[in-house]
Amino acid sequence: MKITIKYVLMTVCVVCSAIASKAQLLTPRDKFSRADSLHGNQNAPMRTCYDINYYHLDVKFDIDKKFISGSTQFKFTATRDFQKLQFDLFANLNIEKVVYKGKELPYKREFNAVFLTFPRDIPKDTKDEFTVYYSGNPTIAKRAPWDGGVVFTTDSLGKPWVATACEGVGASIWWPNKDQLTDEVDSILISVSVPQGLKDVSNGRLRKVTDMKDGYTKFDWFVGNPINNYDVEANIADYVHFDDTYMGENGKLTLDYWVLPYNLARAKKQFGANVKPMLKAFEYWFGPYPFYKDGYKLVETPHLGMEHQSGVAYGNKYRNGYLGRDLSGTGKGLNWDFIVVHESGHEWFGNNITDKDNADMWIHEGFTNYSESLFIENWTGSKEAGQEYVHGTRRAIANDEPIIGIYGVNKEGSGDMYYKGGNLLNMVRTIINDDEKWRGILRGLNKTFYHQTVTTEQVVEYINTQSGINLTSIFDQYLRYKNIPTLEFRFENGRVVARWIADVNGFKMPVRIRSKGGEYKFINVSTRFTPVDMAGLTKDNLEVDTFNYYIGVLVD
Repeated sequence: MKITIKYVLMTVCVVCSAIASKAQLLTPRDKFSRADSLHGNQNAPMRTCYDINYYHLDVKFDIDKKFISGSTQFKFTATRDFQKLQFDLFANLNIEKVVYKGKELPYKREFNAVFLTFPRDIPKDTKDEFTVYYSGNPTIAKRAPWDGGVVFTTDSLGKPWVATACEGVGASIWWPNKDQLTDEVDSILISVSVPQGLKDVSNGRLRKVTDMKDGYTKFDWFVGNPINNYDVEANIADYVHFDDTYMGENGKLTLDYWVLPYNLARAKKQFGANVKPMLKAFEYWFGPYPFYKDGYKLVETPHLGMEHQSGVAYGNKYRNGYLGRDLSGTGKGLNWDFIVVHESGHEWFGNNITDKDNADMWIHEGFTNYSESLFIENWTGSKEAGQEYVHGTRRAIANDEPIIGIYGVNKEGSGDMYYKGGNLLNMVRTIINDDEKWRGILRGLNKTFYHQTVTTEQVVEYINTQSGINLTSIFDQYLRYKNIPTLEFRFENGRVVARWIADVNGFKMPVRIRSKGGEYKFINVSTRFTPVDMAGLTKDNLEVDTFNYYIGVLVD
C-alpha cells in the first residue's frame, strides 16, 4: 500500500479526493528539481558503482526529545573502479562523521544526497565497507502512512508509541542508506535502542535483547532475505507477543504477533480468523510465502498499515473491512480484515517482486489490489464473488492521469494504480480465458522474479510469453494513458462492424459480446472497423461484457 494513497476514505467522494490530492499526480506543470533527480535517478554513476550487500542499522530513540542517533554500516561490492559514491540522508539529519578503515572520510552534501570520496580508487569486484554516524530530529509524520517520517504518539494508557513509515518519500528520511529501489540489500541487522520498559519490533527475527545499563534496552533484529529500504521499520511500544505456526507450501511458517496489552484478546480473535485463510489463498494463487527464513509478523501500529516485509504494520483497529467499511460497495469486503489481506498481499507484490523505479509502482499496487478479489474467490469458493468485488471498486477510479509515473525522479503515477490496476488484471484474466494458466502466470511471476526488482516491460513480456497472447497494447493503454478504450459498433444495412477508439496506435483487444440471453463469444477487434460475425445481432439485443471489461461502449 503506497504512501501517497492509502485508501483513505469516508465515502466514495473522499476516496476520489484522496486520490486527487495524494497521488503525486502528473501534470504538464510538473517541474522536477535537482533534488528529485538525485533521489530518483537509478542510473547515476555514483550509485551504480557499488552493489549494497549488508547494512547494520544501529539507532537509539530518545522519545522525549523526538531525537534519534546512531550509525549505519555499509558493506558493498564495487561494480567498477571508482573513488566517489552517493548515499542518502535527509538534510535535516546531521552527519557526525563517516569512517573508513579507522579514518574519517571527506564528504559533500547536496539536498538529501551525500557524496563520499575515498582516499584511493576502489577496484572493481572489491568488497569493502564504511560507517556513517548521524543524529538529529527526524521528520515527524503528521498523517502516516500517507506522509513519511516517524510517528511519535502514545497509546490509550499514555505510554509511548513510536513507528516509522517512509514509502515513497524514502527511507533516508530517518536512516542513512543507498535510497533506491533497484538495489535491494542482501541482508540487514537492525539494532534499535529504546527506553527501558518498552520494546522494539522490527523486520525479520529477534536475535538478542541487551540491557544497555543506561536506561535503554537494545533489540537486535536480523533480516536474512533481500529487503527494500522503505520496508525497514522500527515500532516501539509496551508490546506483548503471541505466536502460532502455519503449515504452508514450504513447510512450517512461524507467525508472530506484537500488540498492545489491552488489545491481546481482540488480536488473538482477529488474527486467528484472518491470517491463515489469507496465507492459504495467496500461496494458492501466488506460490509460497516469499520469506520463510524471516517468518511472518503483524505489528500493531498507530498508523493504518504498511507492507513492512516480514513485519506487516497493522492499524485497522481489529475490525473487518477497511476500518469497518467495504471499499467495493458490494458487501464483499465486510467479512475479512482489509489491512491483514492487502498489506500481506504486498509480501508477494512489492516485497518479493519490487519495481526498480517508483514510476512503476502499479506493479506493487495493481497486483495487490487484485489480490483482494483473489482472496475472496479462494475464501468463498466463488469466482463471481471475487469479480463482483473488483468490479465494485471501479467507483473510485478517477481516470485523471496515467498510472505509470515519470522515471528517474522518484515520481509515481496516478492513484488509479490501485483500482484501475486491479480491473486491468481481471480483464487480462478474462482475455486469457484459462484460470489454471492464469494461476500459473501469477505463481510464475513470483518464481521467475523471486527476490528481484523489475520493470513494467519485464512483467508484461512475461505475461505475454506465458499466455501466448500479445497483450502489450492493452497494458500500454491502461497504464500509460489516462483514458480507457471505447468499443464502437455500427449497424448499417444489416451489417455489424466494430472498432476500438484508443490512444495506443494499433490497439487490439479481444472482447466478449453476445446477443441478449445467449452465450458470450470473443471477437477480435482493432482500431479499424472489423465485421462482427454473430447472427441475429441488433442494436437492441447487443450485450458487451462490461462486468469484466472496464471499457466504454458506443453504438451507432
